[in-house]
Amino acid sequence: MKRILAADVGSTTTKAALFVKDAGGWRLAGKMVAPTTVEAPDLDVMIGLRNAIAKLERRIGVKLLDGSRLLTPAAGADGADIIVATSSAGGGLQMMVTGLVGTMTAESAHRAALGAGAVVSDVVSLDDDRTLLERLEAIKAVKPDMILLTGGTDGGNMSDVAAIAEYISMARPEPRFGQDFRIPVIYAGNVHARDMVDEVLRESNPVTYTENIRPVLESEVLGPAREEISRIFLEHVMMRAPGYETLVAWAGGAVRPTPIAVGEALKYAAASFGTNVLAADIGGATTDVFSVIDGSLHRTVSANLGMSYSMANVLSEAKPEAILRWLPWEADENLVRNWQFNKMVRPTTLPQTMEDLMLEQAMATEALRLSLEYHKSLIRGLKGVRKRRTVGDVFFQTGTGETLVRMLETGAIIGSGGALSHAPRRGQAAFIMLNAFQPEGVTELWVDNMFLLPHLGVLLDTAQDAADDAIGELFSRETLVPVGTAISPVGPAAREGTVIADVKAAEECPGVVAGELTVIGVPGGGCEVEVLPRKDYDAGNGPGKALRHRVRPGMPFLILDGRSRPLELPRDSRKRIEKVRKWHKALSAYPESQDAPPVAVLAKEVS
Repeated sequence: MKRILAADVGSTTTKAALFVKDAGGWRLAGKMVAPTTVEAPDLDVMIGLRNAIAKLERRIGVKLLDGSRLLTPAAGADGADIIVATSSAGGGLQMMVTGLVGTMTAESAHRAALGAGAVVSDVVSLDDDRTLLERLEAIKAVKPDMILLTGGTDGGNMSDVAAIAEYISMARPEPRFGQDFRIPVIYAGNVHARDMVDEVLRESNPVTYTENIRPVLESEVLGPAREEISRIFLEHVMMRAPGYETLVAWAGGAVRPTPIAVGEALKYAAASFGTNVLAADIGGATTDVFSVIDGSLHRTVSANLGMSYSMANVLSEAKPEAILRWLPWEADENLVRNWQFNKMVRPTTLPQTMEDLMLEQAMATEALRLSLEYHKSLIRGLKGVRKRRTVGDVFFQTGTGETLVRMLETGAIIGSGGALSHAPRRGQAAFIMLNAFQPEGVTELWVDNMFLLPHLGVLLDTAQDAADDAIGELFSRETLVPVGTAISPVGPAAREGTVIADVKAAEECPGVVAGELTVIGVPGGGCEVEVLPRKDYDAGNGPGKALRHRVRPGMPFLILDGRSRPLELPRDSRKRIEKVRKWHKALSAYPESQDAPPVAVLAKEVS
């Protein structure tokens, strides 16, 4: 195998990339983008994909199409050996989930759907704060691709599960694609209630059955439900979307939802790095956050937090003052609101001035921060479980319902999406990630600047045996760009200027100083680093305990972050601005002259 064609059909753009193998191994030959054509007037995703491939042909000089037909397998200098594809067009997989209790079975159902790559449009439970009529109206308005119905432990309550099935039957929600299509229901609840569910839904919805996601309160079984969601989506839902039948045929069935593919790539990254990984993909309408914790993948979608269409929600949730705090000059909320309104009117525009760039990156910081908070709130231990306490719990309690995402145990953070991937300087991406995610201990920062994670993930999922050598080489050479290694000891609040840890790196021995960011370069081939935290500070090995870390080749610098966790900025605006400018300078994030107020702001101050 010498050529692999990878396609990603997104909501707004379709990407085509060609990976080739030459004397030096596997590499990315080129990648091109064209508008997605799933909506009217085209109503055929293949038009956009063929346009992207045609542009790729012209760019790299390899013939991939013969008219509208894909040249596969490769013959001589033309064609590709295989094609793999991912898709989130039309909003991707849209689901509604149900359960008896919002913080138990409904929450487990929510996690199962997210793990299968879905965007969850609504969560219905018997204990939510809506009336029966409001629930029915919500179910009818959603227009999901499928519904995940859960509820009850095995042998438990059956009548309440039947009641939720009645809601679905009465509401008769309509599908997004094909008016004659009956929305499938996956039942993953109390196995003893299956006959009742079948009796209620057999006339309105096709029902498939899988294992209970909460067979007992102390256990959560998400795998079978996720597999059934993926199967139904690929075999029934996707085939009704315009043009997908041809795409599936091209790829020999190897089409996966984009979030599933990204998740596979991140599990590979976590295994390669040998650590827990956190990743975020910030888009125009949504922000996906992934975490790989002890080998298990978790995903959430902030469906209302994005950098164009959903920007108003970011401003509403974060508040203007949270955006303004990252700017290196004094400004009022009118500046942010005016910029946000312009961005919503013209969502595809790129920043044209340094002011626009700083505003966009400040907005991205808050969108990512809020999305991580949501991720932490959903990725947590099971509720409804009695936990046996030991003496050790007095000192370290990871109780039921607490988040599983612990930044001190996260060794790598990966950023994706335009605001991070296309940041003009690495220091800007670092500034966003440090402020949004607030890493703890020793954490590597990476950016997927070519959006290759979906392509790598679908190769892992569908063609690993055929492309095993390609996967390893493409991951190490092409996929991730190193931003820096952050060293952030955590502990009690310290007076600014206090050294909270010493760092031995190559020939330098700098200190991590409370309230400050310090950046030091590292040799291109990497180096050994030893972090020596002071008595009450933890760098990842326990309070006051030294930690050794091998900095990878290619990591440009170490970022010594002595700022508090959670990060707090001075309330006095002059002190805050001084801090932000100092941090910018440390990271070489912007030209120093750009930290001055924009002309429009100066004119206002003078008047």
